[in-house]
Amino acid sequence: MQRLTALFSAALLATGLMATAAHAQQTQDPAQDPMATQQAPAQDFSDQQLQQFADASQEIAVISQEYTQRLQAAEDEQGQQEVRAEANDKMIEVVEDSGLDVETFNAIGQAIQQNPEMMQRVQEMASQS
Repeated sequence: MQRLTALFSAALLATGLMATAAHAQQTQDPAQDPMATQQAPAQDFSDQQLQQFADASQEIAVISQEYTQRLQAAEDEQGQQEVRAEANDKMIEVVEDSGLDVETFNAIGQAIQQNPEMMQRVQEMASQS
């Protein structure tokens, strides 16, 4: 159980990293899109999507651990930014290789934080894979 908690902590950390990158890449003016400032409504995700999230989260946990060590070893701010960018790229690749897009992965990450039943389902899926 402790391993799964660490797994989802790393996945949610990765979600934050990817969300930051996605936000930085977004060129649309939020003032033109009133929905951009509102929180996304709760969604129903398929078992397949939850399994893809669980699988990607496990890989992201490994990447997060590896890059956390590299981040701590970085000598300056520039080095840290390079490590973060490389980690972010790898995590995005893992998510996309799992069959999800980053937006869906992030939405599932947010949903499991707010829904203990969904969190438990994803944890069970992760422990079985």
